[in-house]
Amino acid sequence: MAAPLTDLEKRKQISIRGIVGVENVAELKKGFNRHLHFTLVKDRNIATPRDYYFALAHTVRDHLVGRWIRTQQFYYETDPKRVYYLSLEFYMGRTLQNTMINLGLQNACDEAIYQLGLDMEDLEEMEEDAGLGNGGLGRLAACFLDSMATLGLAAYGYGIRYEYGIFNQKIKEGWQVEEADDWLRHGNPWEKARPEYMLPVHYYGRVEESKEGARWVDTQVVLAMPYDTPIPGYMNNTVNTMRLWSARAPNDFNLKDFNVGDYIQAVLDRNLAENISRVLYPNDNFFEGKELRLKQEYFVVAATLQDIIRRFKISKKGSSGPVSFDSFPEKVAIQLNDTHPAMAIPELMRVFVDVEKLDWDTAWAITKRTFAYTNHTVLPEALERWPVGLLETLLPRHLQIIYRINQGHLDGIRALFPGDLDRIRRMSLIEEDGGKRVNMAHLCIVGSHAVNGVAEIHSNIIKNDVFRDFSELEPDKFQNKTNGITPRRWLLLCNPGLAELIAEAIGEEYVKDLSQLQKLNELVKDDAFIRDVSNVKQDNKVKFSQYLEKEYKVNINLSSMFDVHVKRIHEYKRQLLNCLHIITMYNRIKKNPKAPFVPRTVIIGGKAAPGYHMAKKIIKLITAVGHVVNKDPVVGSKLKVIYLENYRVSLAEKVIPATDLSEQISTAGTEASGTGNMKFMLNGALTIGTMDGANVEMAEEVGEENMFIFGMRVEDVAEMDVQGYDAVTYYNNIPELKQAVDQIQGGFFSPKQPELFKDITNMLFNHDRFKVFADYEGYIKCQEKVSQLYQNPKEWTQMAIKNIAASGKFSSDRTITDYATEVWGVEPTDLKIPPPNEPRKTTTK
Repeated sequence: MAAPLTDLEKRKQISIRGIVGVENVAELKKGFNRHLHFTLVKDRNIATPRDYYFALAHTVRDHLVGRWIRTQQFYYETDPKRVYYLSLEFYMGRTLQNTMINLGLQNACDEAIYQLGLDMEDLEEMEEDAGLGNGGLGRLAACFLDSMATLGLAAYGYGIRYEYGIFNQKIKEGWQVEEADDWLRHGNPWEKARPEYMLPVHYYGRVEESKEGARWVDTQVVLAMPYDTPIPGYMNNTVNTMRLWSARAPNDFNLKDFNVGDYIQAVLDRNLAENISRVLYPNDNFFEGKELRLKQEYFVVAATLQDIIRRFKISKKGSSGPVSFDSFPEKVAIQLNDTHPAMAIPELMRVFVDVEKLDWDTAWAITKRTFAYTNHTVLPEALERWPVGLLETLLPRHLQIIYRINQGHLDGIRALFPGDLDRIRRMSLIEEDGGKRVNMAHLCIVGSHAVNGVAEIHSNIIKNDVFRDFSELEPDKFQNKTNGITPRRWLLLCNPGLAELIAEAIGEEYVKDLSQLQKLNELVKDDAFIRDVSNVKQDNKVKFSQYLEKEYKVNINLSSMFDVHVKRIHEYKRQLLNCLHIITMYNRIKKNPKAPFVPRTVIIGGKAAPGYHMAKKIIKLITAVGHVVNKDPVVGSKLKVIYLENYRVSLAEKVIPATDLSEQISTAGTEASGTGNMKFMLNGALTIGTMDGANVEMAEEVGEENMFIFGMRVEDVAEMDVQGYDAVTYYNNIPELKQAVDQIQGGFFSPKQPELFKDITNMLFNHDRFKVFADYEGYIKCQEKVSQLYQNPKEWTQMAIKNIAASGKFSSDRTITDYATEVWGVEPTDLKIPPPNEPRKTTTK
């Protein structure tokens, strides 16, 4: 073997992080000093670490701007079909490092910052996460933007610029406490305000009928101010745009109502309008029917559709003579990320019919060909259903349009199924039972040409169960698009050691074509490669344990298995099942302290929605169990429990590369897809999980024998629902389960408040929809197999390599290619737009 490379040699050699040219480094240093001086108005004597971060961010952004402008010019000249991704959430995380990677600047920046006597990691840590999302749905949107740019699609992300993102979670005495996430307080160097594109959004008012048609009058106006963020593709000079809207009161807001002279109050009341973009609703998989939330949903679609239509009208092809909307679906594809932007369907109809004066049937045909809808959940409490009364007040014209859409839809069903009143009731957009409500999922299905789930098993449940009536009517409308993750952030950025190792083994092309990871199968028996992969994992564990020791003042056993369960806290994700396993392991150690035990560091993290009391109790239980386990001298370094505070994108980037075992243990049929499971797999963790969501396809790709699969399947759960689930039987028949539950119930983990967890045990016995006890025994046995394999490091690492090799399918590039070709009617391209320092080629088409 050759002598190991020094750090410097490694830094020079690494090409997937970009080239270190002397002139590059000099230019970056010059840019950095210029921004420190002119943008931040500081010198090195008084600059803070945050100033240095901002100076670097502005320097890197300078390298984006030319490409950004040039990309938009290119789209204007070639006039491709544009894709609009509408989402109420974009969970972007940090931007600096991702931008450096995608522009191939990372090594040069590292070197420049090093020469300036600063520490790159310290600067990166200064950046606030853009936490404009709750979890999977918002992070998926962020990965998709990265892939759309990397695949050269003319794509735009549209959402809301929340002033406060997902709350910061503090754990105080074991309880979750929420703090406001004031992520913009220091400014955001990546966004550009575009006040010249400010647009009006209307609310309230009434509808007037006239000979010309309906008119929506006497409305209240709020202005939507766009802020643009550049989205760079990987090494292709394409820079797309994410446009987020911020609410502003118009200058005459309420002043006309204050002729009595209360000018001060009138100005203060402007806040009412501006509250629309103030804060992200912190709910995951839960519908909260608040007026402000509906205002947000309409705000984003009303502003976005005006923007889309403006762009359609000024495109070169549409600029001669009166605009014809016949070609609209050939030029515009709109993807609805769940039902949150569903109001886009009646809004586009309103614009076409009331403003552009198209006849109803033409407008409806165009609308249906334009929209596509992604469903993200089958949990009934997550499906949006807006009260008719609220819509009537807030958006009266849209309610009329929804009624008319429903009328046409139901007429069609009556014709096909005469007399089938039950079917008509089931398929109506308007639900009558328990107050009149609009079923937004039904609106999305009826108003779209394509509907998809986000993993094969989930798409089948949608077709055969949740929306069965609709799929029987239009089977071709329903598709599957299994989710994916961007390998740029979730490998290159977060795990450079592994990314490099793979590049040395199979070349760099895998970064843009993750299926090439299959070549690693040839190295599964290569002792040197096995050792290198194992060393990278150990390095990551050392680094993460240093973080944990600093943040939590705990000693981490580095030879222990890092057993990680990070995601939103929700009953269906079954953090309780994991908690029962921890208690079981604890009891086994206590019962026989001398018996051999494979040491574990169990790391659980995630936020609970502030109003979700059971989820907050679950956090308290986990921390209480951890308190007992971590303080027990008999346990020592065999078992540690850590609750990761304030889990977010930038923390995921730290914990995922260090993980040995990934917990994906939802009740079969409840997790639509999951994307955390994919991130762990790509980073060489092994999965313990149920046959749910994308776990099923992961098992298909790598082979079930290379995962730890346990528990009921979807059909078992369905059968149990028919037979009835009796928790008490499991409790009485499984002694270790009984012991653990008795300890929770009897106050063993809460001696000062013995009754503290009675809500949890009451739920587990009497109304546990997610059947924790039913899967307990299978889970414990499966965990024993995990521990057994962990004792053989070579076999463990070989299985990890097989998992990495099989993770190619789960690239968001693959997902987006599928959407592009099968839903949006556009083709990915590897065309490289010339960089800003080369003369532009004039394109003709």
